[in-house]
Amino acid sequence: MPDPASDGEVDRFMSDLASEAEAGGYHLNPDREFTRGLVRGLLANRERYGYISCPCRLASGNREDDLDIICPCDYRDPDLADYGACYCALYVTADVEGGVRAADSVPERRPPPGERRRQKEERALAGVAPGTLKYPVWRCRVCGYLCARSEPPETCPICRVPRDRFERFM
Repeated sequence: MPDPASDGEVDRFMSDLASEAEAGGYHLNPDREFTRGLVRGLLANRERYGYISCPCRLASGNREDDLDIICPCDYRDPDLADYGACYCALYVTADVEGGVRAADSVPERRPPPGERRRQKEERALAGVAPGTLKYPVWRCRVCGYLCARSEPPETCPICRVPRDRFERFM
């Protein structure tokens, strides 16, 4: 099957992704050819499904079912925190980008389809009780940025200070 994305389109999209990543405190994989291959996969999935699902996972073609794997996927941040790269290795930590360390092998975090359906049904039936959160809330002590996740981000996407400037807020 011919590649639907021209080199120019790949370069433009890769540049846009890199700008967005850096503005948000993230880093693209420094292996340019590897990253170009992933970007080609994102563009192919955009052409195929209408959204940029992870190029390393099988999308269903149903946006609602695939929301967790639309790039950047729901698993990116925990993967970066635990392994230095996301599952497809499009995003890496500053240490990996700078060659200080190599990314570890990243296991698949996405539950199988049956488990995802069960979790979705449980959430719909149970709702969320007032005052309960699935994740702790982290606050940047410099700019006040809040995020709910297992760990604070590597870099604040607003003021760009490192992770050690975050405090647990809730």
